[in-house]
Amino acid sequence: MTIGEFGRRAGLSIKALRLYEASGLLPPATVGASNYRRYTPDQLDRANRISVLRRLGMPLAVIGEVLDLPDAEAVRRLDRWWATEQAAWSARSESYTWLRTHLAHGDEPERRYAVEITAVPARKVATLQIEVDQIQLVPEMAAAEWEIRRHLEEQDAVATGVHWVIFHGQITPDSEARVEICVPFTGAVEPAGRITIRLEPERLVAYAAVTRDDCFYPRILQAYDAVGEYVRSAGLIISAPPRELYLDSWENLSGSDDFVHVALPFEG
Repeated sequence: MTIGEFGRRAGLSIKALRLYEASGLLPPATVGASNYRRYTPDQLDRANRISVLRRLGMPLAVIGEVLDLPDAEAVRRLDRWWATEQAAWSARSESYTWLRTHLAHGDEPERRYAVEITAVPARKVATLQIEVDQIQLVPEMAAAEWEIRRHLEEQDAVATGVHWVIFHGQITPDSEARVEICVPFTGAVEPAGRITIRLEPERLVAYAAVTRDDCFYPRILQAYDAVGEYVRSAGLIISAPPRELYLDSWENLSGSDDFVHVALPFEG
């Protein structure tokens, strides 16, 4: 089929087909003289999948991952991406509700967070660092976590315990900062691409538990304030950047379940 005929049958414009060719998602079966592109009928299923995933808003890079996986693994990847999209939308919705309530009724009552102390053992972690703003934080963190976990699986390593995100700078909707996604594991793993392997030392941390319903900007800042005030008033010395420890997947929890520990490492 010519590119025009294939586009009509697939419901895709020639511009879209050119884009998918350039990105490596859907190259033509042959390119003949004068750059005439030909497609085969068995490429229609792949084209339809790309079209549906694009309508869902999936980035081209993630579409490439999904299409290259066996169907069973592709389902898992699709489910994780969709759960991340839902979490990001939920965070946006909660931020909207918070601001609307604030504008309509004034300041909301301050949440009281109980701060606890625990010792975190030394662990071997696979990490990936990204520069991101507040708007893209949730999907970018999830994409980085998936990249790390996939790398661990490929090397027959086992992820152990909760993963966490270290904030090396202040993130706002208008400014980016560096965050580091960390997944603890057992096994022999080599670094690859953006992924590094290091030992996270044993630490004492002060933390506050935040429910899934409260895990959005700016409400979560009250948990950060509570932990910071606890450390300062106790005369403790901050020893590392703040972090968020994620206790389970967003889709596995209800709104009132503890979702994340906002934690601050310290020395006595």
